[in-house]
Amino acid sequence: MTASNDGPASRLLAQNLEEWRTLASALPELSAQAERAASYIADSFAAGGTLFACGNGGSAADAAHLTTELVIRFKKERKGLPAVCLNAHGGDLTAAGNDYEFARVFARQLESLGRPGDVLVAFSTSGSSANVNEAVSTAIDRGMRVVSMIGKGGGTQAGITADGQAVNLIVPSDSTARVQEAHTVLLHTLVEAVEELLGL
Repeated sequence: MTASNDGPASRLLAQNLEEWRTLASALPELSAQAERAASYIADSFAAGGTLFACGNGGSAADAAHLTTELVIRFKKERKGLPAVCLNAHGGDLTAAGNDYEFARVFARQLESLGRPGDVLVAFSTSGSSANVNEAVSTAIDRGMRVVSMIGKGGGTQAGITADGQAVNLIVPSDSTARVQEAHTVLLHTLVEAVEELLGL
């Protein structure tokens, strides 16, 4: 099969890039929410708190991406920051799913590990994942702050809020792929902003 510049990959790349350019031009509308999210995380770290993150599928990978950038490093050398990916431990996930129900797999871990002043970053492209919603509710009940990284209008997750405890970063797109791409930009932005706020 001979490669050409008029095949499906070329067409799809052009289409995806055009969609991304349109979405990227709208993301500055989230600046205020991003500032608030970065402050939540930086304040928690400064007080000795821990960041937790969770998601399903591609959003699970985003949650792991975020915690790795914090625990190890991002662009520059600095101390590691305490972050835990709730979807990374197979034993906890399968035990909670088996002994309770799948909707409790993240919430159960937060019941054991989350403390007031900690932060949960909850990824969901739809905003309607039952287990992520349970985690958000549990985090708020435990006095944690929540950063919801969502798309497609925010779904039910956007409605789980508490004054001074939750901020929604709702990517204005109905495309799962574009939302996930935007979440990568946003999580990188939050890591750099937190480092700056902490003087690292």
